[in-house]
Amino acid sequence: MSKVIYKMVLSASEELEKMAAKYANEAIQLDEQGSKGMAISRYQRAIEILLKLTSLYPDSPQTKVYLTRIEAYQKRIKELRESPVSLGSQNFEAATFNQLVISEKPNVKWSDIADLEEAKKAIEESIIFPVKRPDLFPLGWPRGILFFGPPGCGKTLLAAAVATEIDAAFYCVDSASIMSKWLGESEKNVAQLFAEARNKASSGQPAIIFLDEIDSLIGKRSNEIGGEIRTRNQFLKEMDGLLDKKKNLHVYVIGATNKPWALDDAFIRRFQKRIYIPLPDYNARLELFKIYTREIKLSPEVDLKYLAKITEGYSGSDIRDIIQAAQLEVVREFFEKGNPNDKHASPKPVSMGNFINALRKRKPSVSSNLTKNYLSWFEVYGAI
Repeated sequence: MSKVIYKMVLSASEELEKMAAKYANEAIQLDEQGSKGMAISRYQRAIEILLKLTSLYPDSPQTKVYLTRIEAYQKRIKELRESPVSLGSQNFEAATFNQLVISEKPNVKWSDIADLEEAKKAIEESIIFPVKRPDLFPLGWPRGILFFGPPGCGKTLLAAAVATEIDAAFYCVDSASIMSKWLGESEKNVAQLFAEARNKASSGQPAIIFLDEIDSLIGKRSNEIGGEIRTRNQFLKEMDGLLDKKKNLHVYVIGATNKPWALDDAFIRRFQKRIYIPLPDYNARLELFKIYTREIKLSPEVDLKYLAKITEGYSGSDIRDIIQAAQLEVVREFFEKGNPNDKHASPKPVSMGNFINALRKRKPSVSSNLTKNYLSWFEVYGAI
């Protein structure tokens, strides 16, 4: 194998590893916040990428590590599931639905989200105000909201925070769980999902259906098979039912995507609000540093304003990873040179040097070209 090809293979595997790590970190964060459905979705994404790595590079020395991680994530998913599917049970249909779509009450507040004031205002006008005073909206209100933008900028957290704000039933779905290999099952899953949400709203509680990475479910396809077409048509039908202005049920569909240009035009217009979630600006980055260092002991010389200034172009998850790396450096030193067996001993505070070291090793995960693509799409389709 030539050096050029070797470098290309190495680069591809490194990119896949980074993606798997990103999804796993997000899963752990959501897991800690009690957002089971979203955590399961992220664990599943990490597993899919690690499985791809094991199939592409079976002889790699890292394969055993990938398999160990896959096993750990699968075990955690199993623990988070509410009830096992029993093929011999008469309640197979209900059990399957509970496995596919997890209804939960997220523990995410507005204060957990840095900045994004424009997006928050659009959400208030579309969801929060209509829930509190539906009589003020004679022409109805938006039921479909699309969040798009670079990965790691708070789209998922925004959806969860909305559910917390209006005390809504929160249904977290991804295409991997809603699609079935069995004839007719996928569209049946979609119909049951919306029926469940409508029943919840009929009882007086708002319902939010959150579709993560929605482009993989309703994106443009060049070689669709019959089941995919029927599922998409069922989704269109259900969305049209929600948009009926004669009905005042508080059922909302929030979609999140990193690739808005991959969405089918028929679906784009059904999301009346299309909100760009950009990379954090200086103020947002400063707020993120403050949020993520709340429970970390910092050295007095740490200048969060300076760190916010030099991290232009970094996403919210990038900043979280930088802080985590800086803190891990201190913990590693404690285990190597300190006395970790002494429960009263603790690592030294995280210093400015630790942050600088972390920044040297981590570059922004979003390219400037990708940012331009988002802005171009927003100019054509944006609707705040």
